[in-house]
Amino acid sequence: MMIPHDPAHAFVPYPAVAVPAAPTGPLTDLRFGVKDLFDVAGYPTGGGNPILLALSGIKTRSAPTVQKLLDAGARFAGKTVTDEFAFSMNGNNAHFGAPLNGAARERITGGSSSGSASVVSSGLCDFALGTDTGGSVRAPANHCGLYGLRPTHGRVSLEGALDLAPSFDTCGWFARDVGSFARVADVLLGADAKPLPQRPRLLWPKDIWAMLEAPVRDALDGTAQRVQSLLGPATPLDVVLESWDAMYWNFRYLQGREAWLTDGPLIERYAPPLGPDVAERFAWSRAVTDAQVNTARAFRLDFRARLAQTLGSDGVLLMPSMPDIAPLRNATGSSLEDYRNRAIRMLCLAGLGGFPQLSMPLAQRAGAPLGISLLGPAGADRSLVALAQRIALHPLRGAQ
Repeated sequence: MMIPHDPAHAFVPYPAVAVPAAPTGPLTDLRFGVKDLFDVAGYPTGGGNPILLALSGIKTRSAPTVQKLLDAGARFAGKTVTDEFAFSMNGNNAHFGAPLNGAARERITGGSSSGSASVVSSGLCDFALGTDTGGSVRAPANHCGLYGLRPTHGRVSLEGALDLAPSFDTCGWFARDVGSFARVADVLLGADAKPLPQRPRLLWPKDIWAMLEAPVRDALDGTAQRVQSLLGPATPLDVVLESWDAMYWNFRYLQGREAWLTDGPLIERYAPPLGPDVAERFAWSRAVTDAQVNTARAFRLDFRARLAQTLGSDGVLLMPSMPDIAPLRNATGSSLEDYRNRAIRMLCLAGLGGFPQLSMPLAQRAGAPLGISLLGPAGADRSLVALAQRIALHPLRGAQ
């Protein structure tokens, strides 16, 4: 049932409808929120936009991933606010507002899974479903002090969920503690077909770490040492193909084309009111050319093959989750867009590769959470969660 008191402003204010869950199961003591991209029986699916909400109707069947959690005994707490059309990374919806960051209230939650990260960081749910296309689980996890996974593309079902860019869209989730996170992983992921070895080959992507400013590197140093003291020294290497600009633009061309194919017909037919940043993003996406898309598709194939070769079956990248802690809520639009563009360069590796990345809330700076990530081979999702469990139990030395 819907939590009637919502101090985080993170639940969509739908009338409460009972959503049955199994009386017993591996998740019976856990409550969860659901990003308002997923169908839940008895509720509409609004996608963060009034026109999408008006067109939705009441759903009679829950998305299979939601149903799997209910069948495991988890109790539905409510649908959570999403950035409009899931096409933003700031967590400020022009129609539904900005959910509060429970770990740093003066800072943004990040989007587009803003409401899901908010309800978990605020203690209103034990875990929550989100989606990650360009970073919409990893960014809020970093900002709100949460564990958050972008799974291998296609590993967790998105049936019964609204698309944005289908070749990038993934279903992830958040939790405050790694134990709860792992229990959800057992239900949604099952076992890996090819698990990582007990001592994977740890890799240090120099070109990613070089993107950080000195205070951020310093804040992550103790955590990086902690991981290496458990798994052994990380081998330095470069992972960028051609240049950061090439990575950034080829990702954006593909995401933009797919977003316009997904939502463009509705936007052209109904001219829905859009927040200014989302409107600009769709206008840009509409103008992406076939030549840009074809070049980007070839680039993605090359990058994916190269990253797969680098990781092999036992390699794990140790990398920052985001360029820094969450921006302040009163930051200017231009500074937020600059932060987003820097973040995309860091986040697009997993998106272009289709590989899993797990953000862990193991550091902080200026009193705010700061994440560090493990990125592994395709299909190594559950192994990454197991690694995170081992790291969480390993002594912390020198983290700031």
